[in-house]
Amino acid sequence: MTSLIGIVLAISLMIIMFGMGLSLTISDFKRVVIYPKAVFVGLMCQMILLPLVGYLIAIMLNLSPVIAIGLMLLAACPGGATSNLLTHLAKGDLALSVSLTAIASLLSIATIPFIIQFAILEFSNEDQKVVVDSFSMIKQLFAIIIIPIGVGMLVKSNFSKFAAKMEKPVKLASAIIFALVVVGVLFSLRDVLVGYLTAAAGLPSILLNVSMMVLGFLAALLFKLSRPQAISISIETGIQNGTLAITLATISLNNAEYSIVPAIYGLLMFFTAAMIIFARKRLGVK
Repeated sequence: MTSLIGIVLAISLMIIMFGMGLSLTISDFKRVVIYPKAVFVGLMCQMILLPLVGYLIAIMLNLSPVIAIGLMLLAACPGGATSNLLTHLAKGDLALSVSLTAIASLLSIATIPFIIQFAILEFSNEDQKVVVDSFSMIKQLFAIIIIPIGVGMLVKSNFSKFAAKMEKPVKLASAIIFALVVVGVLFSLRDVLVGYLTAAAGLPSILLNVSMMVLGFLAALLFKLSRPQAISISIETGIQNGTLAITLATISLNNAEYSIVPAIYGLLMFFTAAMIIFARKRLGVK
């Protein structure tokens, strides 16, 4: 990918993060104290269990370095605005979903460089070694996550009526941007994509998605959380910020092929999320 595409990806992600900020308030972060058990379970699934399962899948399937690193990169990313939208449609606990997305996004500034560095050292061949500049990555994450979210929250705090009017349009724009990013990545990698669409990338992507949705849901039930909270944690754990993963692959790691798994995952995750939404709305599951 050209540097221009990398810039477009970064700007797109900043718009998505700004839209997330428009829906956040300080009280969303205070829910760590108000609902400690639900937030704790969600964060443990998101920040610890997800990368661990991603690593186990990469090992068990003996994935190629490109696919394994792409899978770990995806697993390192938090949920995004898409997970909040899907939680709302699935009648989950939206407040919990928003809180988990916000807190995980902040924590990911520290965890993403660590997980990616581990993945590079673990899976790269000697002739494919990539050096991860953790400090530069932290600065990039700060610029494309923290600042846009902070600006969005400031707008909501000082111009609440404007933020209320813009929240839905920006969320819709975020979904459209995400779809365009996925399509753009798939198109740019069309020459090598056919091989990856088979078990090489498709199987680990769907395994990570389904297993984490199931594990997130079961973990919530194990800790005796409500059904809406379980739905939220399931979606937050299974729906990752693919746009962030693609942006990091392109800009920070300078290897567009690492974005193949996030792009394919971005397509597959909507099918599994749609099943949950269908069950909740059409079949009357409570």
